[in-house]
Amino acid sequence: MTTHMIKYNIVYSGYMSPEYAMEGRFSEKSDVYSFGVLMLEIITGKKNTGYYYQGNPDLNLIGHVWEVWKEGRAMEMVDSSLDETFGGEALRCITIGLLCVQEYANDRPTMSAVVFMLGNEAPPPTPKQPAFLFKRSYTSSGDPSTSEGLNSVNDVTCTMVEAR
Repeated sequence: MTTHMIKYNIVYSGYMSPEYAMEGRFSEKSDVYSFGVLMLEIITGKKNTGYYYQGNPDLNLIGHVWEVWKEGRAMEMVDSSLDETFGGEALRCITIGLLCVQEYANDRPTMSAVVFMLGNEAPPPTPKQPAFLFKRSYTSSGDPSTSEGLNSVNDVTCTMVEAR
């Protein structure tokens, strides 16, 4: 894992856009990122945070959906509780979700463009690689159920807030 990815992993919170997590920059494209994560969670029936994929435990939900989508097997990620008649719409939603979670804010569509793509039958554009493909490293055993190794190297204190 590169230093760039490790840096992301320390601040990653599931729905937070990379530009906000890393640089504190917030824009309407930050909301688009969060919407994309939520859309992928709904279609797959899995949460982005805490997602654990046996085949590659370093991938989070977004990373796993991206890899499967690139291989042309995105329908494998659709929640089994969704009716099979929604297959085309589910694939469209996965593609639009991946467009929303692209690493660079300039590459993400606006929310009005997302609404247009959801309501239009034209195929959506091809997404670029999303941000936050990898999740935190676990202990050397690779067991995600342990809490060891999940903290950043920074010493952080929590202050109790009290009313005056």
